[in-house]
Amino acid sequence: MLESLKQAGRHIERELGRAWESLSEGWRELLSRSNNALTRFERQHDKGRQEEGALDFPRWSLLSSEIEETADEVVVRVEAPGLQKSDFEIVIEDNMMRISGEKHMEHVTKGSTYHMMERAYGAFHRTFTLPRSVESDRALASYEGGVLTVRVPKRAGSSGRTIKVS
Repeated sequence: MLESLKQAGRHIERELGRAWESLSEGWRELLSRSNNALTRFERQHDKGRQEEGALDFPRWSLLSSEIEETADEVVVRVEAPGLQKSDFEIVIEDNMMRISGEKHMEHVTKGSTYHMMERAYGAFHRTFTLPRSVESDRALASYEGGVLTVRVPKRAGSSGRTIKVS
């Protein structure tokens, strides 16, 4: 009986180790792939009142993004569901793009109680380094299906050059 309990204990220890390794691997992958996608949302308290339950809202959320380069342009896409076109501000300087905005909480139901809250609300910003010099004055932005897309033509002659070491 004692040997059976020891064997069961070793089995449980082994399974817990496997579960912990799987969980750790998932977190490592999330952190390595997110590349700053984890974004802080700052709540605005300057209006003299605080939204009901605001202290319970998460302060961090993922704003997943991608940067694609074609022959003619650089395209930045950011998943930002729950916003309006007017909630965004985009600033491009040199090869840096800063996207900022604010996600507002809408109380759909009055007198309700939240039992889970994973969505973050408030002001946010993300800064991206673009792979090429761009013509910021010709940039176009659209927002559809919760995805902000910014298309910026590449500056002529910005392909870089190879320098040989002598």
